[in-house]
Amino acid sequence: MAEEVTIRVNEQVATLAVDRDTPLLYVLTNELRLQGPRFGCGLAQCGSCSVLLDGVEIRSCVTPVGAVEGKQVTTLEGLPALYARQRNLARAPALHPLQRAMIDEQAPQCGYCYNGMIIKGSELLSRKPQPSEREIREAMNGHLCRCGSYPRIMKAIQLASRFMAEERP
Repeated sequence: MAEEVTIRVNEQVATLAVDRDTPLLYVLTNELRLQGPRFGCGLAQCGSCSVLLDGVEIRSCVTPVGAVEGKQVTTLEGLPALYARQRNLARAPALHPLQRAMIDEQAPQCGYCYNGMIIKGSELLSRKPQPSEREIREAMNGHLCRCGSYPRIMKAIQLASRFMAEERP
């Protein structure tokens, strides 16, 4: 049964008439028209639907919208602003350093994994600005890439780490 649910997504407050058990992914894509999170498997196995909830990666395909009330949801579209807040920048860059690095490394191919890889990678970089290759592999475990672009994704995360080190305020 639909009821009023208020959620905060990318620093914007939205009040919607939805069933509290509706998967967050459906609300983000169907109601709020965000294109970052993607439907992949529907079972929280691939990472395509990943978003940050108070800075921690979650799988939005299995998270009920009612469970995120009072918390901050950040999607791919909100990463540049989140990065600016984390770094105390006067304004947000056009792209998060990892988004820029993914483009520079030409990491994405089909786009299936792109959202989840960037969400999880950005979470890792916010916790560990200079992760080792092993730490990157461990963090990215559970994110599937149908095209097998893992080596380029690894390089992109390492490049983003360097970008972030160069931009230190």
